[in-house]
Amino acid sequence: MICVLCAAPDASLVSLPPAEDVAACCSICAAALSGTITPGPRWRCLDDAIWATEAATQIAAYRLLQALKQEAWAADVLDSVYLEPEVLARAEAGLAAPDAAIIHRDSNGAVLAAGDSVVLIKDLPVKGSSMIAKRGTAVRAIRLVRDNAEQIEGRVNDQTIVILTQFVKKS
Repeated sequence: MICVLCAAPDASLVSLPPAEDVAACCSICAAALSGTITPGPRWRCLDDAIWATEAATQIAAYRLLQALKQEAWAADVLDSVYLEPEVLARAEAGLAAPDAAIIHRDSNGAVLAAGDSVVLIKDLPVKGSSMIAKRGTAVRAIRLVRDNAEQIEGRVNDQTIVILTQFVKKS
């Protein structure tokens, strides 16, 4: 059998709870679906796997992309993909519940959510670059940094940067 995600040989059937979905996965992809995933170029195969016609393959790819969504390419794939509503519901049902303890707030105390738009309230130098993100710049479709309530990610001048929440206000 061949892995439906990365096309590696010697795959075995992996159950995708809570539904009865089953996908053929290699040992690395199976471990990643169990929660042991290390970001890296190996997972670029998910670009193609998410578009498979089999629901089980789409579910497995979606769950791994969600685990990798801190990487810009994975977030872009998730933004562009369309799954049938029942397939999406089954894929999300198997994901771990998000950590409710971390709440991102802007400089005024407003709660931020993924996909919100914010405005910079201060000129910010971007580390590792000569770019300065100017005050008043709108940052659309932000992503929340999962393990840090004081950081968000957004695109400024076609570059994805990490921004401290104390320097933004929700728009």
